[in-house]
Amino acid sequence: MLPDFKASHFELFGLPATFQLDLPALEQAYRSLQAQVHPDKFAHLPEAEQRLSMQWSTRVNEAWQVLRSPISRAAYLLSLQGVNVFAPGHAALPAAFLMQQIEWREAIGEARANRNSDALQRIEDEIRSAGKRWQARLADELDRLHDEQAAAQTVRQLKFVEKIQEEIDTLWSELES
Repeated sequence: MLPDFKASHFELFGLPATFQLDLPALEQAYRSLQAQVHPDKFAHLPEAEQRLSMQWSTRVNEAWQVLRSPISRAAYLLSLQGVNVFAPGHAALPAAFLMQQIEWREAIGEARANRNSDALQRIEDEIRSAGKRWQARLADELDRLHDEQAAAQTVRQLKFVEKIQEEIDTLWSELES
């Protein structure tokens, strides 16, 4: 029997609605659900059942994508509490954080201009370390403190860090060619 189509992503996979998630359990639940709803299993059935299978498969894939990403998972958890993390009115970030972003971007620019992979590696290590600290803080804000506003701010900061990491990944590709 399939779960309720309106179930939360967490309910869909039978997992607690927390930021700290058992990722192997998520993976196992995902594979189990996909085995139940995959369209190939319904290819011999009437078109209506094939469409329903496709809808379920899409729903399972979307839920899995959200829950496996820390930023998406946090934003989803907050949305369940009525908080839209990326709403236009919630764009303000602390000045110290914004200054840090500027410093990282300038350092990345210098590494690009000088084609300096050692400098780029140092920046990347620093950003990864900062990202881990923010994720730990986010887990605390969501799972222990239940401080939605602080968590929303941390999610927005992590989104900036994610974009900077993407820039670094692009730069690595440029330096390798």
